[in-house]
Amino acid sequence: MPNLSVTRRTRSTPFTRRVTEAGVKGYTVYNRMLLPTVFENVEADYHHLKKYVQVWDVACERQVEVKGPDAAKLIQMLTPRNLVKMNNDQCYYIPVVDETGGMLNDPVAVKHNQDKWWISIADSDLLYWIKGLAVGGRLNVDVFEPDVSPLAIQGPKSDELMSRVFGDEIKELKFFRHRKISFNGKEHTVARSGYSLQGGFEIYVEGSVHGEPLWDALFEAGQDLDVRAGCPNGIERIEGGLLSYGNDMTHENTPYEAGLGRFCKGDTAKDCIGADVLQRERENGPKRQIRGLSISGDNVPHCQDTWPVIVDGDKVGQVTSAAWSPDLNTNVAIGMIDRTHWEIGNQVKVKTPDGDRIAKISKLPFPK
Repeated sequence: MPNLSVTRRTRSTPFTRRVTEAGVKGYTVYNRMLLPTVFENVEADYHHLKKYVQVWDVACERQVEVKGPDAAKLIQMLTPRNLVKMNNDQCYYIPVVDETGGMLNDPVAVKHNQDKWWISIADSDLLYWIKGLAVGGRLNVDVFEPDVSPLAIQGPKSDELMSRVFGDEIKELKFFRHRKISFNGKEHTVARSGYSLQGGFEIYVEGSVHGEPLWDALFEAGQDLDVRAGCPNGIERIEGGLLSYGNDMTHENTPYEAGLGRFCKGDTAKDCIGADVLQRERENGPKRQIRGLSISGDNVPHCQDTWPVIVDGDKVGQVTSAAWSPDLNTNVAIGMIDRTHWEIGNQVKVKTPDGDRIAKISKLPFPK
């Protein structure tokens, strides 16, 4: 495999030096930043994540700050999700669409107050779309990328680790709620959230200079918890039905096709860009939609490209992510399946790089 040549165009993070010292074995590039992909190996990292606690460098989840009197108006223009009742200590998962109803991103919106929001983005140039809407609409807002770098604490022992560093009250934080914590005299936002189903937190580290001291404090406090450096795990996220923008859904898909219709409700959908298109799809239903697939046979190869899903010689969808699940003892996958064949339990054929496989349509997350 060729090496990744890192230049100034590929930004390191406030935690990159510590990640390197922890023995990272692979990176990908995400929002022009380094994102670790493996430490020991994917399966060993998976088992450790499910049993202990990991610290993830996810600084690549860049923030778009929207600040000013028209901030709430602009944020609502981005998404069909109703934000009117969102509290100042809440985080919302939001599909972001353009005028065609196609998805541009699936970020987490972090509301600080009516005039200040962060949009924690997946891999895309969403900053420029938001800037364009603000300028074109002559809205009274500033749109920029602040010096904020998320650090995720994930795994069943994450509550214990966080309480040792920040106090027992952190355990009372509810899912998708956030609060301020103090570390070395600086306040940071921490949310109960993260890109795994194992539970945990995301610390929005404000100021790059605080990255390494915070990393070190977590590792010092968690030695007896077997804390390790980790990263989003492909096996665990597929099992949990966590979607990857750019892989499982793209601009070619609407929120309804991505299975996110529950986030497209409420009267404020009419204020969203693409509202008319989404309303028609809401009434008629999507022609295809995300599903899980259990694929037969031995371990499937790494899914670097889409794999056709076939029934009676016709293509009825495609697999977009796949991995062997040690705990479920089968290959698990996520795919986009046509309406005619998306019913749970239907049998299909998947054309993998090492041959055709029989598969069954499954719900997401995969049943344990």
